[in-house]
Amino acid sequence: MLRLAEAARALHAGGIVAYPTEGVYGLGCLPTDLDAVERLLRVKRRSWRKGLPLIAASLEQLAPFVTIPDHGRHDEILASWPGPVTWVLPARRETPALLTGGRNTLAVRITGHAISRALCLQAGTPLISTSANRAGRPPLLSARAVRLALRAEVDYVLAGPLGGLENPTAIRDGLTGAYLRGG
Repeated sequence: MLRLAEAARALHAGGIVAYPTEGVYGLGCLPTDLDAVERLLRVKRRSWRKGLPLIAASLEQLAPFVTIPDHGRHDEILASWPGPVTWVLPARRETPALLTGGRNTLAVRITGHAISRALCLQAGTPLISTSANRAGRPPLLSARAVRLALRAEVDYVLAGPLGGLENPTAIRDGLTGAYLRGG
């Protein structure tokens, strides 16, 4: 619990935290701290136009950022959570363009990974959740690999086991159900 509290403190101080997810280590920050989001994009060497996914511990944490369609895929989306499926859903008008990449959608997931979920609960907020690596490089799979590759650019590394997926989570379109990655 102490490690979770330290990681949450780092997040609330504007930091970037690396943490285990279902398949790879993730990099995250508070989605409402746009300075931290910009810094995370610089660490990743990633264009803001790609958008950044969020993970959360609950539907309530996602409510300020997205809406879940009340038709078609609604039940399928809810049935897949908590779990390793990321859905691209309609973004609320207030959702920052740095998160959406300038689109009217946002990729989100209610994670079933115990450590990621506990971190969202401890922080009291959803988190940016992008793979811990530089753009174009393979995702990192351990706390040690994160420390070696990203060194001082990450403020806290929360060590722990991955969730057993062989790859990053599947991404699906929340309106059509189409697989955008994986599946």
